[in-house]
Amino acid sequence: MLILSRKLNESIVIDGRIIVKVMRVEGEVVKLGIAAPADVPVHRQEVYDEIRRSNHEAVTQRTGLVPRLSPNRALQGTQLNKDRWQDRQPQRDREGRNPNQINTKLV
Repeated sequence: MLILSRKLNESIVIDGRIIVKVMRVEGEVVKLGIAAPADVPVHRQEVYDEIRRSNHEAVTQRTGLVPRLSPNRALQGTQLNKDRWQDRQPQRDREGRNPNQINTKLV
């Protein structure tokens, strides 16, 4: 760990993109200002630890596992998708014309 000393209104630059500045000193409390690009998350340590703990729990919980489909059920789902696709196709009119065709007869 790098340890640096800074006085009031002095800064530290990290990676040429992040600036940490000592804004105020009140007894044992030091107020820091941090300027960082929007794509760099900045959190207090306790908040960061809670985010990591929550993410770890979300990934490792095994609730509501989805049962595997049998091969026959998987094929049925494929057939349903084909049926839905056919339902979306334009219906021909009484004279058998496709409504998506352009009328090329000019009057």
